[in-house]
Amino acid sequence: MNNRKQLIRKYKERQVTGGVYRILNTQNGKFLLGSGIDLKGDRNRFDFSVATGSCVQMKLQKDWDTFGPKAFKFEVLDELKKEPEQDIAAFREELELFEEMWRERLSGEEY
Repeated sequence: MNNRKQLIRKYKERQVTGGVYRILNTQNGKFLLGSGIDLKGDRNRFDFSVATGSCVQMKLQKDWDTFGPKAFKFEVLDELKKEPEQDIAAFREELELFEEMWRERLSGEEY
């Protein structure tokens, strides 16, 4: 039980890196802009969906079926590390602000 508590404590103390990402359809230039508190997890989810051919983003489903999973690319636009004193809600708000800033910067059609 002590080992379990140590593992839980280490998990909670780990450095969390969130960020803003774009899933780009390389065939037509359309993109899905997103942000998340676990950028590595977001990338892993995308990579898994490409490997299995299953689309996890419903907004992309039609083009995913038309062009196939290999037509999509995951791009990290911005990374942000969570400060130790920052709670998850504040971190998520900060990421949403970064996402809006990127939305204003990017051109092209968004899903």
